[in-house]
Amino acid sequence: MTVQRFRGPVLPDGEVRDLYVVDGHVTHEPQAGAETAAEGWIVPGLVDAHCHIGLDDHGAVDDAEAEAQAVADRDGGALLIRDCGSALDTSWMHEREDLPRLIRAGRHVARTRRYIRGYAAEVEPADLAAQVAVEARRGDGWVKLVGDWIDREAGDLTPSFPPEAFAAAIAAAHENGAKVTAHCFGHEVLPGLVEAGIDCIEHGTGLTPDLVERMAAAGTALVPTVMQLDKFPEHATAGAARFPAYASTMTDLHVRRRDTLMGAFEAGVPMYAGSDGGGVARHGNIVGEVVALAALGLPVRDALGAASWRAREWLGWNATLEEGAPADFIVTRADPLVDLATLHRPVAVVLRGRIVSGS
Repeated sequence: MTVQRFRGPVLPDGEVRDLYVVDGHVTHEPQAGAETAAEGWIVPGLVDAHCHIGLDDHGAVDDAEAEAQAVADRDGGALLIRDCGSALDTSWMHEREDLPRLIRAGRHVARTRRYIRGYAAEVEPADLAAQVAVEARRGDGWVKLVGDWIDREAGDLTPSFPPEAFAAAIAAAHENGAKVTAHCFGHEVLPGLVEAGIDCIEHGTGLTPDLVERMAAAGTALVPTVMQLDKFPEHATAGAARFPAYASTMTDLHVRRRDTLMGAFEAGVPMYAGSDGGGVARHGNIVGEVVALAALGLPVRDALGAASWRAREWLGWNATLEEGAPADFIVTRADPLVDLATLHRPVAVVLRGRIVSGS
């Protein structure tokens, strides 16, 4: 196998180095006969921490479409994906060397008739913990709960399950070796989840300073999916005629989103990037979420770290390209800490030591 050489500043420290790729791993030891494959800024492989491979607007897709989604994510630089709930069993992707590394959460777990049709395993409160245990065994160490959604009787966002059912479900997941995250737009569902020791919150627009303080102390993560939050006005408009209270809630959450999320960041809540690709959001746009985090107010280094070295460490992978690390990285023409847009046009996307895309 040809030994490849990559040269340039290596993030996050920015030290100019030669990286050699041998048998899918990085070495810093010079290799005789190595061919220079690319030069530029070298970034540890991007992470999409909230993605849905295997879904479209109506539920599960076929394997061919799921593969196309994974390729789009890969070519967008996402080489490690936390799949945050899918109706399709995508475990077969683990055998594909050309597809991103995938951490699956099994299927969403939601209240009966209280979520998008065809997406979730739908249960009543008495069965929640048992279903979560099933999904914990199906996934790769994560379970995804639907924390809140529109209640048509109330006409507004309400928690999908009572706090004691959520607490039992989180305990069941932990007993089965899985962490738990939850979709949460509003506020009401959050105190019980945080109190029960949930590991991560998705979206988080209903957070308040007291909850932020508790999350920061516990190390509870937040994946805000900023691009998805930008769609709240559309959701409000669509529901205004039938559910005016819901429309008002979504409008208010959208107006306060920057202060809410920046408050969490400034308090020290670990924050990671997720595109929400799948369903109504397109795949392959993790860079768009990095740009959105920076536009929200995160320093550029923190925005990029949220989709690279910090996110990789959070998910149990190599944060940096040290000796022996998996050769998963992207190479850009310019310094992404100066111009994030350069991430949209990588010179090379390297996965398991192979250049899989680039220009």
